[in-house]
Amino acid sequence: MNTRDVAELRRATIRLSVQFTALTVLLLVLMGALLYSIVAASTTESTNKALKDATRIDSPRDAPLGVFVSFLDDDRAISSQAMPQGLPDTSAMARVAATGVEERESLSTGDRTYLVLTTFDKDRVVQAAVDTHESREALSRVVWATAVAVAVAAVLAVASSAWMARRAMLPLAESLALQRRFVADASHELRTPLTLLSTRAQLLRRKLSGTETDLSREAVSTEVSHLVEDSKLLTGILDDLLISADPRETTAQTAVDLVAIAATAVESALPHASQSNIRLHLEDFAGSVTVLGSPVALQRIVTSLISNALDHARTTVGVTIETRGSDARIVVSDDGPGFVPGTEKRAFERFASARSGSTAPDTTRHYGLGLALAAEVAAQHHGTIVIESTQPGGGAAIAVILPLARNR
Repeated sequence: MNTRDVAELRRATIRLSVQFTALTVLLLVLMGALLYSIVAASTTESTNKALKDATRIDSPRDAPLGVFVSFLDDDRAISSQAMPQGLPDTSAMARVAATGVEERESLSTGDRTYLVLTTFDKDRVVQAAVDTHESREALSRVVWATAVAVAVAAVLAVASSAWMARRAMLPLAESLALQRRFVADASHELRTPLTLLSTRAQLLRRKLSGTETDLSREAVSTEVSHLVEDSKLLTGILDDLLISADPRETTAQTAVDLVAIAATAVESALPHASQSNIRLHLEDFAGSVTVLGSPVALQRIVTSLISNALDHARTTVGVTIETRGSDARIVVSDDGPGFVPGTEKRAFERFASARSGSTAPDTTRHYGLGLALAAEVAAQHHGTIVIESTQPGGGAAIAVILPLARNR
């Protein structure tokens, strides 16, 4: 995957991680709120029960621990021992004695808060008070435990969701990257044969529509045969791209004559070169140079290099087939501006540019996908591709080096 694909994968992973973490935190908060409400309701119910039970005792001395009871007897309050400051609430007891309606209130004294119930029981006014400190402490512990659980769960959710999201998204990202790569490769690789096919068709139409044309049936048949061959080459390139796009597919390796491949590529590019007023020639080579590989893929390399050379040449493009030791070499050279020194390593990267920043359109060479695709095809054939000339203004030469068939 390229930098763009990696960045998109990272953004998708972050989005999924954030969504999963937010959902986890939301669920834990809802569970914490439910737990808090259950504990609060249970505490309230327990406190109310303690108050009701306390109002039914016979003597303040019988009050349980943490509960304080007072009786109003002959306008005199009888209370539990160690009654907290502020209790009993005699005013509340007087009101209940006068109205007969029980009262419930929360009374704070010092650092303590008491829930106070004043009511009638057995024809007497009884007031019971319960310290709510322990209840509040219990609720506080529930809140803190929930907060810690949410925080820990959020950290774990971030880590686990990022790992799971990346694992889940990686196949999709790789599939999308493969799709984009195929579209880019197909757009680039089909552009050259389509251009050659269109150029040959335009030249044939020009000849047929000319007033002084004297094309014989055989000449027209020959031109149409060239169109058919170019169409077959186009179909072969598309099939080869489809096979290359699927990592499960393998291309059959056959004996391929590089001299014949180069001759076909030069023949197809001649109309394009003629329209650009560029001399395109293939250096003579006695015999054949055989390598093992895919004819269509090797045809793609030569066609792509010739097309690039024609785009940048001033007057001449040359194609040479030669052998050196155990290797076969395809060298495509032109008399164009050449490569900018220092761009040799980056020239074979996808979408790399050898431009130096000059605004002149023809002062530097530029390759976006051509050399990268040629390098990939060469690597598939256990070969390499190198730039042999990098001097600006001195032309460019690119060599594809493949092992000869007898050495494979």
